[in-house]
Amino acid sequence: MMDIVEFFQLSSGKWFSHRTSYLLAGKQSEGGKSDVLVEMISTTDPEVIQLCEQYGVTPDLALCGCRTTWNSTMDNMKKQSGSTLLVPIADSEHAATGKLLRQTSQEKSLVPGRYSIGSDDALALVIEDGETFSEERLWFASPNLRLRTTLLKQAGGFRVASFWSEIRMGLTKPPENKG
Repeated sequence: MMDIVEFFQLSSGKWFSHRTSYLLAGKQSEGGKSDVLVEMISTTDPEVIQLCEQYGVTPDLALCGCRTTWNSTMDNMKKQSGSTLLVPIADSEHAATGKLLRQTSQEKSLVPGRYSIGSDDALALVIEDGETFSEERLWFASPNLRLRTTLLKQAGGFRVASFWSEIRMGLTKPPENKG
């Protein structure tokens, strides 16, 4: 079974992402596309250490750092860009479940999440801040095709479901010759 560090390592690289979102109450949909860059960051990186300290977590507990940067265009909207820094903290010795420290360029407040990796090697992320509930599921259909679903609920009844297909730009490292 995969752990969170392996999942982030497999996600590293440049991706083209296509998204379809559905506003459930209004029965409306919109599409969009993004260029996404996923980078692994050392646990000794000052940004990782600072994020741990902001959450009151000992930096030694960080399993890795992962930065995602994106440039997006949605139907009938201007371009958006941003980044997110993620730092997983395992619940136990096995890194399949734990707390997810996160900082986004869009939000000023720090809202931790939870992560878990199922027996199917899909990563589930849950983030709640009292007003908003977000659940995201990510998995690999192949080494260069990643799929994602999200469900966003807000206290006022606002609900959005989204589906992403993400294609790695370029080839992954070829398998090593064993002969």
